[in-house]
Amino acid sequence: MSLHPRRRTVWAHWPTTVWLTVVWVLLWGDLSLGNVLAGLALAMVVTVLLPLPPIGWGGRLRPLGIARLAAVFARDVAVASAQVAAQAFRREPPHGAVIGVRLRASSDLYLTMTAELCSLVPGSVVVEAHRLTGTLYLHILDVGVAGGIEAARQAVLDQEERVLQAFASDAELAAAGLDAPRGVPRPGTGVPT
Repeated sequence: MSLHPRRRTVWAHWPTTVWLTVVWVLLWGDLSLGNVLAGLALAMVVTVLLPLPPIGWGGRLRPLGIARLAAVFARDVAVASAQVAAQAFRREPPHGAVIGVRLRASSDLYLTMTAELCSLVPGSVVVEAHRLTGTLYLHILDVGVAGGIEAARQAVLDQEERVLQAFASDAELAAAGLDAPRGVPRPGTGVPT
């Protein structure tokens, strides 16, 4: 017995429905039955009538890549926070720039992940993501602190590489011009690379 497509859609979105309900209650600041039911009703309307398109992901989770991504991201946030704080005490104004960086992967998911991680590091913010060309446009607060325009571009490409090494399949890595992580068996051989 299978569920009707509409019921399957409602059931598939239960984590989003719960999350939206929690956000609704937190925004109102009132944990009452009426407020929870209103949030639940609104969340169900949003998830059923305005569903997000499905995101295809054929990658794989690589624990070492994820650990490296998290560690380098934490280091980048700490270093950039100190640099931005120091910039607040300098007398000369920062020399900002908007740069464009063409990413290697063609997936919307990896583009979004890279854009989010770059925006979360203080001193840079993504101002536009052009999904057809796979290009991110970022505002860099101080190009001198970033090491120049080319260094800032390379930092974005390095961030994308860490995302791909953490979540992409071997085929996606090869399409992006990157090697699979060491110790991972080559497809069909069982022999580590």
